[in-house]
Amino acid sequence: MIVRLLANAPANDPLWVARQFVDRPYVAHTLELFPDDEHLIINTRQLDCTTFVESVTALRLCIARGEKTFDDYVRQLRTLRYRDGKQNGYTSRLHYFSDWIIDNTRMGYVEEVQMDVEPFTAVQTLRPSYMSSHPDAYVSLARHPEWVKVIRQQEQAIKGRRYRYIPKSKTGQHRQLRKVIKDGDILALTTNKPGLEIAHLGFAVWREDGLHLLNASSVHKKVVEEPLTLYEYQKKRPAQTGTRVVRLKTAVLK
Repeated sequence: MIVRLLANAPANDPLWVARQFVDRPYVAHTLELFPDDEHLIINTRQLDCTTFVESVTALRLCIARGEKTFDDYVRQLRTLRYRDGKQNGYTSRLHYFSDWIIDNTRMGYVEEVQMDVEPFTAVQTLRPSYMSSHPDAYVSLARHPEWVKVIRQQEQAIKGRRYRYIPKSKTGQHRQLRKVIKDGDILALTTNKPGLEIAHLGFAVWREDGLHLLNASSVHKKVVEEPLTLYEYQKKRPAQTGTRVVRLKTAVLK
């Protein structure tokens, strides 16, 4: 599938690649197959929200550079998934999506949309702690408690960083949102769950009735374009507080 997509992707369609995965099954924890030894898992047949976003982003970056081989894709996926683009064990994986944004912004692949004006009227202060506080929820940390210290250090390294986001009360203001969100942007849905910062991921899709989310859905059990607008979707999820917007850098798409 990967080579076919690299060979056939049309130019200037930011959603074409993501839509090729529609109806692929949602399966959680596909990266946790080897709890004692980190492997670069490549699974485009079963996806969760993060692996869906990573897979599509890696493909889009390869396509933008005219790279056509499976090895090109593997190299790009590894670079996105691991700190400094280097795979060096479980703790080198970018487990928190805010950390993913920071690292991939530094490497020049993405940029977060940040504005001091409407609709970015809310500020999220990062306080990640969930992984180090709940190591038994992660098979690798449960088996290797010595890794928890490293994870805690990584949490502390991004603690206190502040990012502007669109509160969910404003995601129904479609005329305003169209000015700042583009088709294919990564939408990182923020949460008030203690110790976490991002609850879910997907891609922005504009329809006539407003902004929708293209995502690997645990509710639908597959990759779907949500029938509800993002505003309606988030209203049904009390723990979600809003949306951060991440975009592939224009320079890497030329």
